[in-house]
Amino acid sequence: MKAIMNWSGGKDSTLTLYKILSEGIELHGLFTTISHQLRRITMHGVREELLDAQAAALGIQLHKLELPASDTMDLYNELMQEKMDAFKAEGVTHSVFGDIHLEDLKKYREEQLKKVGVEALFPLWKLPVQDVITEFINLGFKAVVVCVNARYLDQSFVGRVLDADFIKDLPDNVDVCGENGEFHSFVYDGPIFKKQVPIELGEVVYKDYSNGAEAVGYDTGFYFQDLILSK
Repeated sequence: MKAIMNWSGGKDSTLTLYKILSEGIELHGLFTTISHQLRRITMHGVREELLDAQAAALGIQLHKLELPASDTMDLYNELMQEKMDAFKAEGVTHSVFGDIHLEDLKKYREEQLKKVGVEALFPLWKLPVQDVITEFINLGFKAVVVCVNARYLDQSFVGRVLDADFIKDLPDNVDVCGENGEFHSFVYDGPIFKKQVPIELGEVVYKDYSNGAEAVGYDTGFYFQDLILSK
C-alpha cells in the first residue's frame, strides 16, 4: 500500500496522518488544493507559506493542485482526476481522507477515485466525534481556529486555540469536530512534528459569499483569522 494524504492542514487531517504513520503505511506525501489567485488553502484561507512551513516541520513532501478563480465542479473533477492519474503512475494505490461521518462526501470521493483505480481510505470513519477531538487534544497537538461559519459561530471563536475550553464553549448545534464546516483549524505543533511552526495572529476578516442574494439557511458568511509566519 502506498498512500497520498489529502491534506487541509487542520486537526482531522493531522490526526489521520498520525494514525497512518503509526500503522506504518508508506506515504507518498501530502496533497493540498490551493487558490491560484489568492495563494491560500481552499476553504481554510491559510497562506501558502504557512502550508509550506507546516509540511517542512512534519518532514513530509507536499504536493499542490492550484485551482483557478473560475473553478467549476466539472473543472475541479477534471483537474483532480489528472492529479490522481499522476499519483497512480508514481505507485499510489490509496488516497487517505480525514472525513468522519458525511456519507455523501465519502460516496463522492469513492466514486471519483474509482475512475482512476485508486482506493479511498478513511481512518476516522464513524468514530465518535467527541473521541476524535479528545484524542487530538490529549496527544498534544496544538492548533488555532482559522475559519468559522458565521451561521453557527460568531467572531469570538476564530483565532482561538483549539483546546478543551474551545470545545466546551461551542453551542449545542455545532459538531465538536466541525464536521459540517462550522469551523476549520491549522495545526502548528504536535507529536509528529519535527519542530513547531512559528505563527502570529494577523487580522480577522469577514467574507460574504452570498453575492447580495437572499440566502437564508445557507452558509455564505465566514470569519477568517489570518496567520502570519514568524521570522
